Amino acid sequence: MAPKDRRAAFRIYLYLGALFITSLVVSNLIFQKFFYWKPFGDVSVFGAPLFEISVGILPYPITFLITDLISEIFGKKKANQVVTAGIFASFFSMGIIFVANAVPAIPSSPIGDATFLEVFGLSPLGVLASMLAYLAAQYIDISIYHFWKRLTNGKYLWLRNNFSTFTSQFVDTFTVVGLLCLFGVLPWEKFSGLVISGFLFKVFIALLDTPLLYFFVYLLRKRFNLKIGEEIALD
Repeated sequence: MAPKDRRAAFRIYLYLGALFITSLVVSNLIFQKFFYWKPFGDVSVFGAPLFEISVGILPYPITFLITDLISEIFGKKKANQVVTAGIFASFFSMGIIFVANAVPAIPSSPIGDATFLEVFGLSPLGVLASMLAYLAAQYIDISIYHFWKRLTNGKYLWLRNNFSTFTSQFVDTFTVVGLLCLFGVLPWEKFSGLVISGFLFKVFIALLDTPLLYFFVYLLRKRFNLKIGEEIALD
């Protein structure tokens, strides 16, 4: 690959990594707000509305789309590196919030200590739960993705995209909701409903992002003259 193309490929990888980390950190900061999404009306699961979900779930599927795209174009190693960077960024952001919580607000501060604590006070527990779930889910997603890529010789992009995402999203949803209930952030009676709602929502989003993955893979393969299954080696 020409030096000019290599620099362009690295910039694309860098921007994808930035989008991934931003989506992950934001999802951990906003997870305490919940909402109802009613595409099928008032449907309940285990006594809870079908789609009673955290707003933190909204940017989260983007991370799986990005890791699948990086896996397809740049390889398993680069996808794992972005995942590791995302973990570091999330814990670093929680460290900053911890310090911000510890600093007392002045009387004229627009946001007082009580309000700040109410919004961000549970974030460290949420991030711990999210990171444990995320760590397992993302590495499972990348491993399954490359398993199917090898098995199909780089064909059937939709197969590895959806199989890897469905499995990893179930692991993520089950683990994070379970840990949030275990830590007392959420009540146990909401466990089943939130797991089913969260997983089905993520499956729905995963199906929607498949055309986007095909589109971006097509653009990058065309830009860098890549064959099916071929990857860009940035190292």
